[in-house]
Amino acid sequence: MKETPESPLKTPRTKLRRMPSRGSHERAAVEAILDEALVCHAGLIDDGLPVVVPTLHARVGATLYLHGSAASRALRESGGAEICLTATLLDGLVLARAALHHSANYRSAIVFGRASLVAEEGEKLAALEALVEKIVPGRWADARRPTERELRATAVLRLPLEEASAKVREGGPADEQEDMDLPVWAGVVPMRTVAAPPEPDEQLAPGVEVPEYVDALVGEFA
Repeated sequence: MKETPESPLKTPRTKLRRMPSRGSHERAAVEAILDEALVCHAGLIDDGLPVVVPTLHARVGATLYLHGSAASRALRESGGAEICLTATLLDGLVLARAALHHSANYRSAIVFGRASLVAEEGEKLAALEALVEKIVPGRWADARRPTERELRATAVLRLPLEEASAKVREGGPADEQEDMDLPVWAGVVPMRTVAAPPEPDEQLAPGVEVPEYVDALVGEFA
């Protein structure tokens, strides 16, 4: 991936040191990975110990919003604290002739920044809408809006997208030349996330049909 001296997301913390040829600090590259990934992991320090929390995220412009229960001490106390967020898309398993050359094709993004809790109700609702729409576009218009009690019980973190890097591994195995004639199969097993047919809730009210936007997801997320 191409990197330019003017890359806006490059900082000492995000500088790529291992195999920089696979990386980029371009905003478009980072945003594309974050937008496609359905789950991210937020790393932070909680009571002196490292904690990594899997959570949902959504990007609105140059801001990332993270969702979590207000009862989660790690998320609650990270308001105003430095965090490291990662998102990874697995594209394939790379089988090489030599054991130590096995690898994976992937796209990943790492974001550093100081997260802050969203307190203003309007911004919190807008962030929750973005999170719901990230999961299933079109869903927010159908779902019941959060109550005041639900809003109080839900934590939303705001993370500026200012320090980040992307890294991509693609292609086949990188075997040594002397191993090429070994009678061992080598290649790539492609991987992708696919939505299966929807399964209705057992207590679904009679006559409620599957929305078109849900049916449209089947086979998607490739």
